[in-house]
Amino acid sequence: MSIYTRRGDAGQTSLLSGERVDKDDARVQTYGAVDELQGHLGMAIALTRSARVRALLQAVQEDIVIICAQLASSSDSGTRLSRRVGRDDTDRLERSIDELSASYRLPHRFVRPGASPDSAAAHVARAVSRRCERLIVTLNKRGGGLDELLVYFNRLSDFLFAVAWSLEVDAVLDEIVAQSIARAGAHGANGEVAR
Repeated sequence: MSIYTRRGDAGQTSLLSGERVDKDDARVQTYGAVDELQGHLGMAIALTRSARVRALLQAVQEDIVIICAQLASSSDSGTRLSRRVGRDDTDRLERSIDELSASYRLPHRFVRPGASPDSAAAHVARAVSRRCERLIVTLNKRGGGLDELLVYFNRLSDFLFAVAWSLEVDAVLDEIVAQSIARAGAHGANGEVAR
């Protein structure tokens, strides 16, 4: 079996139903963006040392697989999906947001990504999730049936912000501790700077 099929060489692809559509079709654009989000989540997972964050993001990755199947399904084939992302999944995101907010508080200023690689990757995922949400809005206007996904994606960007902020706070605290240890090590027992 080859990875290439040549069936898409003319600019068309197949939905899960088998229906052929153009690759710039709104549905394909949307699940393509969601697939891009999946990659950014993977980058954040690969970069983080936090087992808690890794588990939270992996749960979202599992949702993303289901969401891609939902978006790649026509209304007829969509009814055959064994699972759909819905309110329970959004509730899970809300619980995680509440827990992270309680632990790290939320900033009262605009945040510029870059305090740590994992935090920056989570911010990229957040921005891409907003684009996915906008595309789902457009798709929902055309065909409907995506109200639960709209709620999920609206909450997902908030969740990813909370994750990115928690990672940023951890990175800043780690840096402060490292600097304190370095300063303590630079002084001798009598308080003089070691030479």
